[in-house]
Amino acid sequence: MTPPSGQPPSSSPALPIPGRLLAAGISRWWPAGAAVLVGGVALDGLGHLLHLPLASASTGVLALAAGWWFLRRPRPPAGPPPTDVTGWLQRLEGLQEQFQDLDPEGHAASQQRALTLADQRRLLERAGLTVGVAGTSAIAEPWQQQFAEALRGAQTLTLLWGRPLPSWSEDWQWPEPFAACDFLVYALSTPLSAADLRWLEALPAALPVCLLVDGGAGADPTGLRAELEAQLARRPDREVLFWHPGPGSLEPRRTLEPLLMPLAERLSREAAQLRRQRQLRCLQGLHSHWQAELEAMRRRRFQGLQQRTQWVVAAAVVAAPLPSLDLLVLAVANGLMVQEMARLWHCSWTPEQLRATATELAKASLALGVVEWSTQALASLIRWHGATWLVGSAIQALSAAYLTRVVGRAMADTLARSAGVSEPDLERLRREAPLLVAQAADAEKLDWGAFLQQGRQWLATQAAVSPART
Repeated sequence: MTPPSGQPPSSSPALPIPGRLLAAGISRWWPAGAAVLVGGVALDGLGHLLHLPLASASTGVLALAAGWWFLRRPRPPAGPPPTDVTGWLQRLEGLQEQFQDLDPEGHAASQQRALTLADQRRLLERAGLTVGVAGTSAIAEPWQQQFAEALRGAQTLTLLWGRPLPSWSEDWQWPEPFAACDFLVYALSTPLSAADLRWLEALPAALPVCLLVDGGAGADPTGLRAELEAQLARRPDREVLFWHPGPGSLEPRRTLEPLLMPLAERLSREAAQLRRQRQLRCLQGLHSHWQAELEAMRRRRFQGLQQRTQWVVAAAVVAAPLPSLDLLVLAVANGLMVQEMARLWHCSWTPEQLRATATELAKASLALGVVEWSTQALASLIRWHGATWLVGSAIQALSAAYLTRVVGRAMADTLARSAGVSEPDLERLRREAPLLVAQAADAEKLDWGAFLQQGRQWLATQAAVSPART
């Protein structure tokens, strides 16, 4: 039978809706049904052979099928996605707990973080759109009212007018009200000044911005646009509008309404998206700020742990000199330092995973010649100290201490990068370990003088206790 015009021919008649549902159910559940059937036959025969009751065999089949189905089900993701507002709030609450664990006595700082998070929660509920208007030169007051009328739309709009931005700043950080806007209009004049360039470079990456450019009378917009694009970093969310306010006698309404009409339409069309972007941007910014503070606190705690561990390793090497570098690697990787570091960084890896990670970093340190470099550099320290009784074992011990120092710093960098990761990716670590160790070794070389001073103190301590050992 010829199909009606406009419909593709089909090779078989379409199943009714109940039939399609039945077919979909069969295609989805036939593996489980097959497992039950095959398992039932097998366990029934086993039950007859071992004289087991059939009910027990049937129960085992059902348990086997249920376990198989549970294991093959797609698991829900662990925790909220990072792009979700609720997820970022939970992460911020988690950072509060970590601050409390690291600094139980810091009540004032804890209260301040609680107030900051409460402000963020209130900011999430802010209605309408807030548009900031900023620049190193302020827009004249007669234009401000016309500016507001030109942007008026269906959405509730709040215009934030600030003082002219300073021409110089120590940190070039945007004031908080402007950083928390849904949209920013930056007014500038050509040619672009150095202060304007610095303020535009300091804008938050996800803050949508429109450049309101006063190019002067008779300026070519095409040439000005090319000039600005050459001087500024390209951003897909940046619009450029050219205007020339001219003398105060001009009618601002006739000039601004057609100029700002595309921007007004965008604000009305993308209001919900702009609000969500602002919410995520503010939460992510606060999370990054707190994460940096938390990492600084961890590094300060780690420095004491690092210095304590390196001399424990050095003393162990003096007491029982290691015959090969392989054993030196095991001594470094199996130290107690990684366990304390895991608690410091709230890492849930098992002791075996931590030792495997530290071992990979130690091997990379040996491959890059950290021990050889430190041995040559430490030879002068031994000659300067004059501890001839300890020359062989001292060089090996101090090299082990320095290796522990470098591996510990690389381990700290690895744990900081792996926050929230359930288990280490050893294959990726093997590829990235040389770079991590090289960065750690360069950082530790900058503190080489402090290590030498500590080494001299340690040698003096060892020399003082050596007669008691003999």
